[in-house]
Amino acid sequence: MDYTTRPPFPQAAGGRGRENRAFRADALGKGRSFCYNTAGKPCKEMERYMKLGIVGLPNVGKTTLFNALTGSQAETGSYTAANARPNIGQAKVPDERLDWLAAYWHPKKYSPASIDFVDVPGVSSGGKGNEVFQAIRQVDALVQVVRCFDNEDIFLEPADAVRDAESFELELILADIEIVERRLERAKKNAKGGDKKYKREAEMCEALIAHLTEEKPARDFPFTDEDRDILADGGLLTVKPVIYAANLDEEGMADYANNANFKALSDYAAARGAAVLPVAAKFEEDLAELDPDEAQMFMEDLGLHETGLDRLIRTSYDLLGYISFLTAGEDDVHAWTIVRGTKAPKAAGKIHTDIERGFIRAEIVAFEDLKACGSMAAAKEKGLFRLEGKEYVMQDGDVTMFRFNV
Repeated sequence: MDYTTRPPFPQAAGGRGRENRAFRADALGKGRSFCYNTAGKPCKEMERYMKLGIVGLPNVGKTTLFNALTGSQAETGSYTAANARPNIGQAKVPDERLDWLAAYWHPKKYSPASIDFVDVPGVSSGGKGNEVFQAIRQVDALVQVVRCFDNEDIFLEPADAVRDAESFELELILADIEIVERRLERAKKNAKGGDKKYKREAEMCEALIAHLTEEKPARDFPFTDEDRDILADGGLLTVKPVIYAANLDEEGMADYANNANFKALSDYAAARGAAVLPVAAKFEEDLAELDPDEAQMFMEDLGLHETGLDRLIRTSYDLLGYISFLTAGEDDVHAWTIVRGTKAPKAAGKIHTDIERGFIRAEIVAFEDLKACGSMAAAKEKGLFRLEGKEYVMQDGDVTMFRFNV
């Protein structure tokens, strides 16, 4: 198939022949990217976004935070049959680099990276079980909302952040034990035929069950590379990375560093190599409904320089090792999320699999160099516009055009 599109960089437009075909992506629908063949028909390729699960005990502010992050209006309050299923929403990733490119190109479309959020119903002892756990299995990482505020109308006991964090994790550990026990039973049965693979799987499952029984999450288990391959589709909950969102009221948020629950949760998270973020979910939800100037004023009153969404996105990218590369032109400026360490052909496949398959080279300039020069022409004159091959490891902020041949 012949894919021909307008190159995003004017300097690259003069060449002829198959090698000079270039690609740009148009976000013509939510969660979708498109390219065009020479017949003018769109060829659709789904773009997968980072997916974060907002989890925790009941009534700690999960849905309130979800609404603030996604601009949704999901019903909040005590658990009822009406909110037994997860809420799903999406948030655009703020990116000043993309804003600069948009101001430079004045494109028809503006396509920031996105994050999918899943607001999972509260998990508690003897709670809703499999449906909730299945929702958690589908996400890349967990944002565990932990109550760091008191509310006598809802809670009989004062907030105890560490107790609640441990309680929630224990429910996930118990669910993991059930999963691994079933896996162990199957592995033992299959190992009777002498298959060494299943014998190794049974040994690993026994060791993992012993680890989990000590109330230790699977992410702390010393998996070998072989173990990870065996459990690639295992559905373990506690193997997922976690960010603790310490949910405070406005008073607590104004001086969160001295809040006893926040400090205790920070120590708890640090001991587990996890991140903790102070948030005021109700304040963030109200903030999202204001115009930007009013929102900025209220944030300054609390001494905040960025929204909870901005902080959460930055922490999530660091936690999962994600970066963004950029494509730009008159038709579209677009941010693409990839894992740090991704090579150029694989990054090209993020846009479309045909570009990865027929990859020739990437034409790249670092965003900071482009911004400092003020234009692509100036960056090229200074030798900052470069050609990279199949072994090039993409860097955060690479402004990129891929050349390919299929």
